[in-house]
Amino acid sequence: MHGYDKHAFEPFAVTVDLAVLTLRADALHVLLVARGQEPYAGRWALPGGFLLPDESAETAARRELAEETGLADVTGLHLEQLRTYSEPGRDPRMRVVSVAFAALLPDPPEPHGGGDAAEARWVPYDEARGLAFDHDRILADARDRVGAKLEYTCLATAFCPAEFTLGELQRVYETVWGTALDRPNFRRKVLATPGFVEPVPGAARLTGGRGKPAALYRAGPATALHPPLLRTPREGRPA
Repeated sequence: MHGYDKHAFEPFAVTVDLAVLTLRADALHVLLVARGQEPYAGRWALPGGFLLPDESAETAARRELAEETGLADVTGLHLEQLRTYSEPGRDPRMRVVSVAFAALLPDPPEPHGGGDAAEARWVPYDEARGLAFDHDRILADARDRVGAKLEYTCLATAFCPAEFTLGELQRVYETVWGTALDRPNFRRKVLATPGFVEPVPGAARLTGGRGKPAALYRAGPATALHPPLLRTPREGRPA
């Protein structure tokens, strides 16, 4: 372009950061890595890294997700772009713009930690504080996004294994929202929503109680909930 001088602009880097969420022991957990080098050496942070020259942000996010979790194939996992974080000074090395993603894993292995990570582990969400860079903000934004999308999409099934009980699905909502739900009412709403879940013919799972085994379901073809499964003031949302 006539008159354009690329040297007139200060160079900057682009990274991806991942808020990887899962349910373990009926608690929301996030994948954190201990930084192996400066800046913030030894501090916990969200996994992520710099984009390679031939990568899109989503390609880089999937690469980082595979490296940090040790999963050979992450193509079927839920991964969505959260937002872009571009405040000057967010990284002491240079001007760095981060494209953040939220990822949901149903039954993750123990993390491996890749790149410059000294260690990686699943940490309860409520204990994930004081993270490096602006990762506290990114993690909080991811929790808010996921909690809101549970109301009007079928995202909750992304936390579940391929076959699950309605009780397991209810625990997803209760754990992410931080509130108890009425079991009969929840079951009625789920089964009344076309395409939310589908029964697995002839399959059941023992739940540890004295009653009959619980029926198994799998995710249906629907992506949106009509009507939405709204949180009420009594179920944890302020009036």
